[in-house]
Amino acid sequence: MNSRRTTAVTLLKLLIALVLILSLTSCGEKAVSQEPSASFQQNPEISTKQFSEVAPPITVQELRQTTDLYRPQVSILSPKSEEILQDNTVTVRFQVKDLPIYKDSKLNLGPHLQVILDNQPDIEVYDLNQPLVLSNLPPGTHTLRVFASRPWHESYKNEGAYAQTTFHVFTKSDSNKPDPVLPLLTYNRPDGKYGAEPILLDFYLTNAPLHLLAKDNPDNPFADWRIRCTINGESFVLDRWQAVYLKGFKPGKNWVKLEFLDNQGSPVKNEFNSTVRLITYEPKGKDTLSRIVRGELSADQVRSIVDPNYTTKPPTVEPTPIPTATPTVE
Repeated sequence: MNSRRTTAVTLLKLLIALVLILSLTSCGEKAVSQEPSASFQQNPEISTKQFSEVAPPITVQELRQTTDLYRPQVSILSPKSEEILQDNTVTVRFQVKDLPIYKDSKLNLGPHLQVILDNQPDIEVYDLNQPLVLSNLPPGTHTLRVFASRPWHESYKNEGAYAQTTFHVFTKSDSNKPDPVLPLLTYNRPDGKYGAEPILLDFYLTNAPLHLLAKDNPDNPFADWRIRCTINGESFVLDRWQAVYLKGFKPGKNWVKLEFLDNQGSPVKNEFNSTVRLITYEPKGKDTLSRIVRGELSADQVRSIVDPNYTTKPPTVEPTPIPTATPTVE
């Protein structure tokens, strides 16, 4: 009897070990975020003539302790993959699990979705109850990419935080359809207007292998991938999938280009793997994000952008002592 029980326990342990090994193997083939939870690059690597990498703003670091508790799972409910639509107005619906999607009414920030049609500038979605309507789309093939984003526009990089679908308006065409086998770079930030430095540099990767597997896959032309970033003509290379904060932008217009490079440092030709954005930097911005970046707002003052149930605690007011008259001795 004891012999049978021992054998059963041994088989159970072997089965559990096998499941763990298979799970690790299946998760270890693609790039995952290299960001330590609620932390940042201790020794910034980027330093050029004009730009330097710095630590994220203190308030952002503190708020990340809350945002890192989530592992959002994003789905595109419509349109369906490879669906051919007979209208150039397209209604898009999303589903998100394990992340509240909302905008704080006072601070105008909150967890949201970044939606990219083809390679156009992103659309921010803060309300999943309202569909996103895309109007006047040209006939042909289009691709939607969407990922979950923190209130300061940094993408979540966990498995499932990104979704993608390709659909067609009236008919198929050869454009806007990335090769599903090749690595794909999705540009995120910087984009738009900024009122303070440092400025976030961020992107999303799909089909990019882990750097740890490069030595074991010498024949894989993408195992030792890099991201080349060019800002106002000055370039540097990133070898990690991690949000970066930069200083050195000039007031006014700045252009930023991101490219996915293979092992030889050559651009990988796939739809959207080379993207250029124009941003405007105007110091002394008064918006919430600019004030967070400058350190003018503490984590407790803006915690409602990461916790919809948080209410700001009113400051404690010490009672003013009432002076008492000193009796006069005659």
